[in-house]
Amino acid sequence: MANKQNQTPLYQAIKDFKDNNNVSFHVPGHKNGEIFGSKAKKQFQPFLQMDLTELDGLDDLHAPEGVIQEAQELAADWFQSNYTYFLVNGSTVGNLAMILATCDPGDQVLVQRNCHKSILHGMELAGVQPIFLPPTYDKSYQRYREPSVATMKRAIDTYRAAKAIILTYPDYFGDTFPLKEVIDFAHSCHITVLVDEAHGCHFSLPYLSVSSAVKLGADIVVHSAHKMTPALTMAAYLHVQTSRVDRQKLSYYLQMLQSSSPSYPIMASLDLARYYLATYTREQSEELFTYTEKVRNCFIDSDDWILEQSNDPLKLCLRVKEGVSSQYVKQLFEGEKLYPELTTDKHILFILGLEPTIDPVILKEKVKRITDKLIFSFKRATIEDKYHYFNEDITPLVLSYADMQHQKLEWCRWDDAIGKIAAEAILPYPPGIPFIAKGEEIRETTVKKIKELFEQKMNFQPSNREKGLYIYDVTEGE
Repeated sequence: MANKQNQTPLYQAIKDFKDNNNVSFHVPGHKNGEIFGSKAKKQFQPFLQMDLTELDGLDDLHAPEGVIQEAQELAADWFQSNYTYFLVNGSTVGNLAMILATCDPGDQVLVQRNCHKSILHGMELAGVQPIFLPPTYDKSYQRYREPSVATMKRAIDTYRAAKAIILTYPDYFGDTFPLKEVIDFAHSCHITVLVDEAHGCHFSLPYLSVSSAVKLGADIVVHSAHKMTPALTMAAYLHVQTSRVDRQKLSYYLQMLQSSSPSYPIMASLDLARYYLATYTREQSEELFTYTEKVRNCFIDSDDWILEQSNDPLKLCLRVKEGVSSQYVKQLFEGEKLYPELTTDKHILFILGLEPTIDPVILKEKVKRITDKLIFSFKRATIEDKYHYFNEDITPLVLSYADMQHQKLEWCRWDDAIGKIAAEAILPYPPGIPFIAKGEEIRETTVKKIKELFEQKMNFQPSNREKGLYIYDVTEGE
């Protein structure tokens, strides 16, 4: 297995083609990097020389028989799946395709409410009936986490006709839960398990204390390779585990949803990311754990934040203390050229790589300068986190996706929106988890939380929603 995993068939084919000094009379128009804006030609040319198309010997993502198929088979072998697809449109396209391939219009689908927006989009495209499972609010961490296992089992037991359950594992902060227990229970009730494991591609490494959803027995799993492993942005894997998934149907939707001109650099990076994981040694992992511990120690000494624990050693999360502005702390980090992944009203999340990227001594000096500045900073009045903005019950949508197609839209100010039905999702980005989902009844606590976050200059999608949102006009008689 080790010798086989040393191979990178797709990358090697691209490299061999590039090294042959072939002349391009085909797309793309940059012609192997010969034609490009002078301002950036020198920087981009090595990359552009590998930006090829479906030429002899380079295979076809949508009908793989050669090096792409070999690369996908090597990935399946490493991740221990029955079949692995390369995705060039991110884990988003994987989430859309897995829902469309496993669910039919009208099917009941159990889904945790704090899911990524692409899951909601997939369910809307499939025309299913989502049954939302409420997340658990963790008072100690002051944020929402996954639904409790008891809630998941109760939903499965209540909705025995459900076609599938869609879960997120791990969450953005690297937290996991007893997924295998839920998978086994769902399978005992003949329910297919779909897992958005966008942040867990590296869980395939044998040296971590957590296991991938693939190994735990989920029917279909999506990995966003670029998030936690060395792959290009939009590089992702989709793994099929069981016969519950119709591969013919899945391939059809992937052809429909993915670009007909897939990026060869992205696909090559998937080949190389798998190779990187497969050849990652125990010595490297031990060095990594030593490094991550040193990095964590740089953040411990502060009167302004608490360093949280995570199941993922590559996730480092600070929770600011009462009165401290997370946005101001983020600006201080950026002033030291340290850019976090995510900042919420209470948390600042840093994502580490699988190898050291900064000397811990230098990092400690930077953090010390930040904490010194915070000593003299203004502490704002504390706002109690009393706005539990997700419904605490297992609930369906108020309007089905089919009914939404026939409703009129109306602009509504936030103060007048309470009790109305949302015609669009409202979500902070990142992480891309909607506070309000399309077709949901708008809750007063949710409106208060959103208005509070707008005041703190949080980024929301769509933009320009500080004053209100679109709702469905479901007035009787219209």
